[in-house]
Amino acid sequence: MFSDCIIMAGGSGTRLWPASNSDTPKQFLPMRGAAAKKNDSAGKRTFFNAALDRALAVTEQTGRVIIIAGRSHTASIVNACAEYTKADLDRIVLIPEPCARNTAPAIACAVSYIDWMGGDERNILVLTSDHIITPLEAFQVDAASALAFAQADKLAIFGVKPRGPETGFGYIETDALISSIPEKPEVYNVRAFREKPDLEKAKAFIKAGNFFWNSGMFAFSSKFILREFDRNASEVIAPFGRLRAPDERSFKVERGLRIMRDWYCLDEAYREARAISFDYAIAEKCSQTVMISAGFNWTDVGSWDEYALLGENAGGKKNRGAGARGPAEIFQIGASNCYVDSDMSVALIDVEDLIVAVRSGKNGRAGAVLVARRGETQKVREIVEQIKAAGRTDLL
Repeated sequence: MFSDCIIMAGGSGTRLWPASNSDTPKQFLPMRGAAAKKNDSAGKRTFFNAALDRALAVTEQTGRVIIIAGRSHTASIVNACAEYTKADLDRIVLIPEPCARNTAPAIACAVSYIDWMGGDERNILVLTSDHIITPLEAFQVDAASALAFAQADKLAIFGVKPRGPETGFGYIETDALISSIPEKPEVYNVRAFREKPDLEKAKAFIKAGNFFWNSGMFAFSSKFILREFDRNASEVIAPFGRLRAPDERSFKVERGLRIMRDWYCLDEAYREARAISFDYAIAEKCSQTVMISAGFNWTDVGSWDEYALLGENAGGKKNRGAGARGPAEIFQIGASNCYVDSDMSVALIDVEDLIVAVRSGKNGRAGAVLVARRGETQKVREIVEQIKAAGRTDLL
């Protein structure tokens, strides 16, 4: 079991716009399909809840789960944590980021907190909060392998065997197989990290056979990673070295969840730390990196097409007239193979192969509607860029 776990729960969330936005990014949307618990009939459990379940399952009872998220996400996290027991909540702390600075400063902040509070060397697992990972038992097996390498002063990362030439993911190029034990995941040395490729390069990666999707999850020991930060990204870790040990006055409690409210010099540390991803700052430069080949199922849910499919599979219908999700009614005449996610009623007439997402603005945000043909929802990213160019960031 890991000493501590870090959950990265920040991000603005645009690929599932307009349901996902800067206040409620993808990790706080309801789960769909087999990944959602059977007793979640109201659809309240989120991607973040599933990540928190994983963290609690692989962390020692005396260990901590540190959540790093934007200050605007505090309410969503408090609501998501309300279902957990007092024993679980006693292990969890939320550190709201004063500003978004990418994943390297977020991890540096959390590791600095662990270092202040931990005493002895700690073994740490870093999790994403917006992916579907099943089953939990398979993830626990892989996490145990990652822990063994973290204890041996390695940076362990989780790679996913590609299901096709995907252009939306980063890739891990592996080298020699260093561990192959029955009932345990294969482990490889890492040769290089590759950026999101174009289609032809992605096809070449698949043909080569030694490339894996980068899941964005890591394991390491506290002393090892602090040395790596000092060696490779001092401009990220140095500002956090000026933080003082937090005391009880540094925290507040909301519905049982401990929240950092006043950590001396935290705002200054975030302003000064270089904004860079953990991959760029550390993983790509580290010479002691191994990759755990994931035995669990991993889905990024990076488009409305994927999210709709999860909901439809949950209902047992792949080609219904029109499927609805969210607190809304749907009315339709002659509609086929359409999916609606809306917080207000929608009517469809003689249309097919559409995905419709509606947010009315009832929560105080600007309302927005997305209408897209199935198979084309990756272009939502281009729409978001148009919205930014038009100066309408209130829609995001």
